[in-house]
Amino acid sequence: MEKRWRVLVTINIPEIGVEILKKYCQVEVNPKEMKLSKEEIMDRLHDKQALCCGIEDIIDGKVMDSGPDLKVITNYAVGYDNIDIEAATERGILVTNTPEVLTEAVAEMAWCLLLCVARRAVEADSFVRAGRFKGSGPRFFLGTGIGSKTLGIIGAGRIGTAVVKESIGFDLEILYYDPVKNEKLEKMGAKKVELDYLLRHSDFVSLHVPLTGETTHLIGERELDLMKKTAYLINTSRGRVINEAALVEALEKKQIAGAALDVYENEPRITRELLGMRNVVLTPHIGSATRETRGKMSIMVAEDCIAALKGERPPRLLNPKALA
Repeated sequence: MEKRWRVLVTINIPEIGVEILKKYCQVEVNPKEMKLSKEEIMDRLHDKQALCCGIEDIIDGKVMDSGPDLKVITNYAVGYDNIDIEAATERGILVTNTPEVLTEAVAEMAWCLLLCVARRAVEADSFVRAGRFKGSGPRFFLGTGIGSKTLGIIGAGRIGTAVVKESIGFDLEILYYDPVKNEKLEKMGAKKVELDYLLRHSDFVSLHVPLTGETTHLIGERELDLMKKTAYLINTSRGRVINEAALVEALEKKQIAGAALDVYENEPRITRELLGMRNVVLTPHIGSATRETRGKMSIMVAEDCIAALKGERPPRLLNPKALA
């Protein structure tokens, strides 16, 4: 088939998705690990009919207007707060994302962070690599055990449910906070509670909510003050769910024992104080970073992009009103 559509891919997605796009389109891929600036995206978008972007790319009306022929935006992520959906709908631009496929990977990452911060694994690894390991004693890198503790899940959607499913074997009491009752969690023994109760009684608090007006700074000074001094906060959802300044203060005052973060309030910039804290584990937004998951995500954005360009309804359409 003659190539006629032009696609801009702002991030270096796995080749399997790019190859699908190339069957139908002329594809321009950003080969760098560094993201394109807003101005660079606008400059490259002028002759494109499709845009595949990442969660760090802010796609507003101004960016959309730089691509007068733009028909579809495929977001290489499940969250889409980086895209002005209303502006896209007004312009008749279809928007899609990659839901469900990254559920297990992000749930695994939440557990990875929980275990690392509780058992001081990252801190101990740095100690060994620095050549400081000369022997150990009874108080050497004491951490916190996981078994028989209480795990609090804030946001009982697909990922929150998967985190609870993966907790089997740790003999944990499970509390969850969500506007909607989750029957799957109830069958696994989880108890639905109010947010304040969860914060007061949990040894580990794991965040799994989308970023909305209601969830922005859901965890702030008041909420951190409710948590146990021995508790840990884990975030693999969105950075702005936590007031980072309040978190730094809580950690400095030892109001909580520690935190493990894969996302940040002003990502990719990280609050400087967090970088020097030994009771904090920091990873660079890699919740979905498994070969299997990222490959499936690239296939999904390619499929949605091609469907939209053919005039079909993309399987993962976020704004059906744009079809009108």
